[in-house]
Amino acid sequence: MTLRLHDTATRTVREFRPLQPGKVSLYLCGATVQAPPHIGHVRSVVSFDILVRWLRASHYQVTYCRNVTDIDDKILTVALCEEVPWWAVAERNQRAFTRAYDVLGCLPPDVEPRATGHVPEMIDLMRRLIDGEHAYADRGDVYFDVLSFPAYGELSGQRIEHMKPAADTEDNAAKRDPRDFALWKGAKPGEPHWPTPWGPGRPGWHLECSAMATKYLGSTFDIHAGGLDLLFPHHENEVAQSHAAGDGFARYWLHNGLVRIGGEKMSKSLGNSLLVDTMVTDVRPAELRYYLGQAHYRSEIDFSPAALAEAATAYRRIEGFVTRAAELVGPEDSSTGSVQADSASLPAAFTAAMDADLGVPQALALVHESVREGNAALAVADVAGTAKWLAEARAMLAVLGLDPLAAPWAGPRTGADLHPVVDALVRVALEQREAARARKDYAAADAIRAQLAAAGVTVEDTPRGPRWELRP
Repeated sequence: MTLRLHDTATRTVREFRPLQPGKVSLYLCGATVQAPPHIGHVRSVVSFDILVRWLRASHYQVTYCRNVTDIDDKILTVALCEEVPWWAVAERNQRAFTRAYDVLGCLPPDVEPRATGHVPEMIDLMRRLIDGEHAYADRGDVYFDVLSFPAYGELSGQRIEHMKPAADTEDNAAKRDPRDFALWKGAKPGEPHWPTPWGPGRPGWHLECSAMATKYLGSTFDIHAGGLDLLFPHHENEVAQSHAAGDGFARYWLHNGLVRIGGEKMSKSLGNSLLVDTMVTDVRPAELRYYLGQAHYRSEIDFSPAALAEAATAYRRIEGFVTRAAELVGPEDSSTGSVQADSASLPAAFTAAMDADLGVPQALALVHESVREGNAALAVADVAGTAKWLAEARAMLAVLGLDPLAAPWAGPRTGADLHPVVDALVRVALEQREAARARKDYAAADAIRAQLAAAGVTVEDTPRGPRWELRP
């Protein structure tokens, strides 16, 4: 069986045939860094991290490009509100995104270009579009003429007569058609700007990705991936400007489903974001990765604490088997370092599941089946049987980025990873303190509180019971 992927452009599951045999070029729309990441942002990177791992396990040489949009209206708005330079906002939040990717075990891209570092490529693309009469300049702005491109709307399945005006300028007076979108925005007082033949200004959002993708992957490349919320207008506009300029651009379009809360898209504007930095103080990063990656990448996730807890329990079940099995089998046979994922050594059913448009739910079911068989072997101290199921489970987990014995999950717990352990231990002490108070042994209760304080744990008695926190 060969790899098949759901292509948004054709709305079908297509057999994957790369441009060059044995090589894959992949572009993932990365972060616009106006704020730190919530789990809706990183779901896309986790989903396509699994794709990259599976392609490499299938013996493809992958060139993985993931961009950073470091200049944008939202970044400028945040900078203005905070009274700091725009680049300080972008740098701070890009570091937060990198930290989130790393803590969730996502492989780094081969190249991670920033928009502000690719203005010459954007100028070249605009020149080609203007020369081909697909774009026009007006008072320092440059716009794409959507009516000049008859296929506009095909990627997202929309008819142009049903489209609303592009909401990328304060007014549409300079546009030939209100649906035309900005490739370049003329300089305004106090805003950053770069020189172009049409006047100083800054990039429009859509222009950036076309320029960066083709610079690093070529005028035609294999896969363009991103969240479903980017399908229109962002990806539609990328297709239009790239094809109008004569580039073949992406041959397959992959989109992951969104993370919602109570049926609404996760968004800072709705006040329903769950920041990654906060989440990993309540649940271990490997458990959060399991939660975000366990569903099929095209399906929506409706977040709930109960579903997260269930995913954490499932991962701990895997972790418990792998850890205990490695102890029984021994380091020489269990290979406690990273396992090289290789499709040739994986169960046929697992390979079939992953080749069927990344069927992670079916693949994880096979992992849990191996864990159940392995636990049965462990129960009777069957070393050979345990080693077999351990090797099989770890090979599959390596593809999913969830092998407990591999980086970054291997080794002693540190930092936020320790929070559940510390919480459990502190609660035992608090229960003992409450029991002492109930029997009016206030000296013992005070001694427990003092011992916790000496360890850096402050206790506050509230109407709902004692709460604790670590002193900074």
